[in-house]
Amino acid sequence: MTNESLKPKPGLKKKFYRVIFLADTHAGKFFDTMLLLAILTSVAIVMMESVQELEVKYHQVLHILEWVFTVLFTIEYIFRVWCSPRPQKYMLSFYGIIDLLCIVPTYLEFLLGGAHYLITIRILRLLRIFRIFKLVPFLHEGKQLTLALQRSRRKIAVFFFFILLLTIVLGSIMYVIETGHNSGFTSIPVSIYWAVVTLTTVGYGDIAPVTPLGQAFSAIIMIMGYAIIAVPTGIVTVEMSRIRAGASVAVRNCPNCHKDTFDDDAEYCKYCGHHL
Repeated sequence: MTNESLKPKPGLKKKFYRVIFLADTHAGKFFDTMLLLAILTSVAIVMMESVQELEVKYHQVLHILEWVFTVLFTIEYIFRVWCSPRPQKYMLSFYGIIDLLCIVPTYLEFLLGGAHYLITIRILRLLRIFRIFKLVPFLHEGKQLTLALQRSRRKIAVFFFFILLLTIVLGSIMYVIETGHNSGFTSIPVSIYWAVVTLTTVGYGDIAPVTPLGQAFSAIIMIMGYAIIAVPTGIVTVEMSRIRAGASVAVRNCPNCHKDTFDDDAEYCKYCGHHL
């Protein structure tokens, strides 16, 4: 048998890529569905191991199952690297890093100990559910929200800077009002902490004004909090309305660089030039 016969056929990698990375075939959907079930099961095993009663009673079984899933995910990761058109791009992509982090903790725990429960990071791989079940509208909404946040980041940054100044002023005023009458407001930083808790309507209750003037001032701050919370929402909503008024956002994944492009009619990836 020659070395040439041992090499994979040219179309073999494409077939594996379509099954492992895409979900436009029955085999691809079945593979990803089984993968999600395996991820959920492995995460459930780690959670059960954190319960002392179950760990004592089923330690050996849970330990064996954990290694079975680790080996399966390792084989899957190797196949993903092998069939990817650009293995390095996949390994450095978001899902590539997550896939690696899913299997590393078990080996680290075996060699060093103490990293076992980091395996629960596997739950992040469930993000693939959007690709599996073709929930394109949800993907579009997610991309629209991301774009809206990106476009409004300067406005939001200015808004939060204003809030920072406002909390310093409000905290300082409350310190002046309550100092000498309330043992809770011991300094301006503590008063600023109270202003943040009150302005965000969290209200831990660990510090509270006791003077009539302080209570009236705190009531004003509480009412201001409701109005302030709505401001970032309004900024992002305006940007989302502008995006929806324009062209619709389409999400397509490049098989070469594994990056998303928002152009529905694009024939080539705008990042690497690969034909889509």
